[in-house]
Amino acid sequence: MRAWLRGDFELVVSPALLAELERALAYPKLAERIGASDREELLELLARAAVVLDDPEGPPPLGSADPDDDYVLSLAQSARAVVVSGDRHLTDLAGQLPVYTPTQLLELLAGT
Repeated sequence: MRAWLRGDFELVVSPALLAELERALAYPKLAERIGASDREELLELLARAAVVLDDPEGPPPLGSADPDDDYVLSLAQSARAVVVSGDRHLTDLAGQLPVYTPTQLLELLAGT
């Protein structure tokens, strides 16, 4: 978050991605760690400060093992962006598409 807010990179989201994040943040294991007002503030910040693109309609450049993740790949393709995720279904594609874990992105930004 700090690197994004500093302007080290642009964050690209879509309505579907924001909706998925909202659902995930409401899961009990996350909701007990992140209060409702903080969740709402985060979603508002993302909607206001990130690059918000329309949900992609086309197929992904390569399908993941979880078809529910394919819209993320389509979004990245349409934005000419990399995917940053800890989701194994996406990170498994790292050899074929520009997919990084959050740690790998931070290392890349730090030049290490």
